[in-house]
Amino acid sequence: MDKGFGALIDILRKDPKTIVFPEGTDERILEAASRLLSGSFLKPVLVGNKEEILKAAEHVGYNIRGAEIIDPQNYDRMEEMIDLFIELRGAKAGTREQVASLLSQSNYFGTMLVKMGVADALLGGATYSTADTVRPALQLIKTKPGNSIVSSCFIMVRSGATGGREVLAMADCAINLYPTEDELVEICGETAECAKIFGIDPKIAFLSYSSHGSGKGEAVDKMRNAAAKAKAKYPDLKIEGEIQFDAAVSPRVAATKFPDSDVAGYANTFIFPDINAGNIGYKIAQRLGNFAAYGPILMGLNAPINDLSRGCNGEEVYSMAIITAALA
Repeated sequence: MDKGFGALIDILRKDPKTIVFPEGTDERILEAASRLLSGSFLKPVLVGNKEEILKAAEHVGYNIRGAEIIDPQNYDRMEEMIDLFIELRGAKAGTREQVASLLSQSNYFGTMLVKMGVADALLGGATYSTADTVRPALQLIKTKPGNSIVSSCFIMVRSGATGGREVLAMADCAINLYPTEDELVEICGETAECAKIFGIDPKIAFLSYSSHGSGKGEAVDKMRNAAAKAKAKYPDLKIEGEIQFDAAVSPRVAATKFPDSDVAGYANTFIFPDINAGNIGYKIAQRLGNFAAYGPILMGLNAPINDLSRGCNGEEVYSMAIITAALA
């Protein structure tokens, strides 16, 4: 990870960030926190009971000396946090007692730490579901101006035989079930910006089972229309669609189907028609193509909030922490 994402670490060294982990006693979180503490580019904040966290770290042998530990049950700014939550949620907040109870949950508490500026980013989901990570973010951090949805992308990385790396972006593989044409346009723009952070010059393919009308149906029309809208909205981006995957990545196939395209045959950023295709697609690349998958990286929020797979390991937590903080 350090070698593959050295540029991100360099960014953080110049402007160190603070990241909050809501699941402070989890062994994988403790492993990642221990590794981060050995560097000087990213400060971990662990949420939970201090004695329990220190005991858990000692049990698994990870040194977390120097980590900030914040306990929702003993936080000196809790009244301020409750006031801000009520201000943000209005009538939906409930009573003050209900808000206090909700903020005792580490996912909501951690999100409020980001909202209050105590931390720059949050990484959760080692034990929480995606919904339990995204819901507080939507309610409290909210979407960026001009954005209507939160979406996600995976950054796919494969090392070459000669030492080079192939880096791709795929979206949306985790959040939006059946995105509309306009939502696909938004996903395209966010994915392109995310891809650039990882050194990708985005060449964007709106994927379909059809290339330029070779197939028919509503799904084809959706991708064709979305690609056209994206081209109009982002005239500086290289976009092709609707396009089949082979034409998107094979210069030989592209020469026949898209002879005048500057994307076809060389696409590196893929917009899928729905979550079924996206989730299957990135996992095929991961399992059969030997790509390492980093994500889902949540896009469209006012602050970096990311979700882990509950099956993640310590290395993946460490990698996603660096990615999440770099987005800040």
